[in-house]
Amino acid sequence: MSENDQFSALPLREQRGSRARCLSLTEDPAAVSLQSLVEPYATIDPARHMWMPKGLSQPQEAKLGETPGFLSFGQREVVTEWWLAVRGGANTPNWDIACTATIGGREGLILVEAKAHANELKTNGKPDRGNEDNHARIAAAIGEANRGLNSILPGWALSRDSHYQLCNRFAWSWKIASLGFPVILLYLGFEHAEEMHDQGPPIADAGAWVGLVKDYGRGIVPEAAWENELLVTGTPLRPLIRSLRLDLQYDKRP
Repeated sequence: MSENDQFSALPLREQRGSRARCLSLTEDPAAVSLQSLVEPYATIDPARHMWMPKGLSQPQEAKLGETPGFLSFGQREVVTEWWLAVRGGANTPNWDIACTATIGGREGLILVEAKAHANELKTNGKPDRGNEDNHARIAAAIGEANRGLNSILPGWALSRDSHYQLCNRFAWSWKIASLGFPVILLYLGFEHAEEMHDQGPPIADAGAWVGLVKDYGRGIVPEAAWENELLVTGTPLRPLIRSLRLDLQYDKRP
């Protein structure tokens, strides 16, 4: 199947914006493109590191509580129990891109949250539907991460009930670092995704993206956390804000 055929087989909503660009970015040799976003803090060796998704041929996103290869079976059990009280029909968060890498001389993870327009930065809390025990467990997990991060750098206000996506990204990054894996949490903006005008203002450039992310996180994430190393019981967690222009090479959909 050709790339255009694989692209056309995606749901229409995935044929543009950040999702389509994440698939383009992770086509082989993805390590080259990903590496440029995390230098000088991490090294990706395509011969031994893995990433998901892996382009159009393997478009599935990683769930760290479920997907083998990023954590051991025992570690996946630990993070799933931390996040969920009842597993049936429930999920741990999907990552736009997840990649194993060498970070500070240790094996760790690069976790990517990608956006293509300003309105993707959501401020809503987690919907109060589904299993009540899971709803409570997630609040407790985010609260634990919030306390842990405040012990490193004061000023965090992670919560289940506001800026849920931002909060769960930092909570999971903290938890993975607490298991001894260095983490780079990368907020990635795709510049000039002009086809997304009907959804929200496209990201103009690197400076605009940095400003958007910092404004979005104000009052939730201390500004001093961005670009700096946070040591979680001796293991580094580094939140980064990066952007790039990646024009789609496939047939573009309206």
